[in-house]
Amino acid sequence: MFLPIGDAPNPKGVPFVTYGLVAANVAVFLLVNVPLGSRHADVSDPAFPEYVDVVSREMGDHQVPVSQIVRQTSAYDLFAFEHGYRPAAPQVIDLLTCMFLHGGFMHLFGNMLFLWIYGDNVERRLGALAYLLWYLATGVTATLAHGLVFSSSAVPLVGASGAISGVLGFYFVWFPRNVVRVLLFLPPFFMNVFEIPARLVLGVFLVFDNLLPFLFAGEGGVAHGAHIGGFLVGGAVAWLMEQRGLQASPRRLEPLAVPGGLDAVRQALAEGRHADAARAYFALPANAARGGLSPDQAVALASWLRAQGHSDAALVLLRRVVRDVPRGPGLAEAHALAGMILLDDRREPAAAYQYLLTALELRPRPETAALVRQELAAIEELQKRRVGHLRRPAW
Repeated sequence: MFLPIGDAPNPKGVPFVTYGLVAANVAVFLLVNVPLGSRHADVSDPAFPEYVDVVSREMGDHQVPVSQIVRQTSAYDLFAFEHGYRPAAPQVIDLLTCMFLHGGFMHLFGNMLFLWIYGDNVERRLGALAYLLWYLATGVTATLAHGLVFSSSAVPLVGASGAISGVLGFYFVWFPRNVVRVLLFLPPFFMNVFEIPARLVLGVFLVFDNLLPFLFAGEGGVAHGAHIGGFLVGGAVAWLMEQRGLQASPRRLEPLAVPGGLDAVRQALAEGRHADAARAYFALPANAARGGLSPDQAVALASWLRAQGHSDAALVLLRRVVRDVPRGPGLAEAHALAGMILLDDRREPAAAYQYLLTALELRPRPETAALVRQELAAIEELQKRRVGHLRRPAW
């Protein structure tokens, strides 16, 4: 049995929204699912005959007698039928209520486990309010994606997995170097914890657990279309946020219109006029500045910007250069400085880890390598749950 139990880096701190969402889902399960699930449905309920008809048609191939469906229908079945999202009878409020209803304990457990593992890093990156809004937005979008494909279905969709898949899409884009800790349990002889690259785990979830079953088997009892839709929307939004961040210009640096564009930037840098170089650089449209500085030039200018209190501008500059320059001298140092700014100035350990690990793999100068190892050690000390050590290149 494979069971994911955590991820790394996973810095200390309380992800209030993630824990609140878990608590809300568990509360609904205990207060609604459990008591209603133990009671037989009220046959006088107007929704009862419609529910029996839908289930009879859905299970027609299995030839389940109507009398058996009537006997086995619980009050919760009717509640979920009325408040889950039915594409054939869509209700706006059901787009939200369906996200907090689950089909059983294992359905709830699996969803909350994934939210607990992946949600906190995404919440830290987005901020609490934006995280909540995007959680709900990707959940609604995932539900609509399911409804678009199965528009004639009267079977209610329930579960938080569409919204959680949106969180996984954000995670896939923003934390490519993270690892997921997986418990391998083969009773009674073997039990051990392995670290697997997060993108591999999420790729398996997207392709093998959802895309292939969706293409070859349809929805069945699992809303694969909702999972795929939520994941793709979350990933797309995360990517767009990254691109928007790369277009940003610092507010505290007044642009300076300098004739010559990038040539003026390079000349100012060569003459040690960092303030002029920074103003001239950020006066250019982002696309015009693309690829205009070498990694070493970018590190020199970013270091000056950081020293002057412009860490955000320095980070934009470094992110642009590591995007535009795939290899070459100074690239490791650019990754390293970006990681240091994220860790020391912005307090984003998980985001910093992505750059620091890449810096070591690019074989930086000895003095840079020593600083990067110190930063990685600092991230390790910040871990909420320490199992083993964070991944580092061995050279």
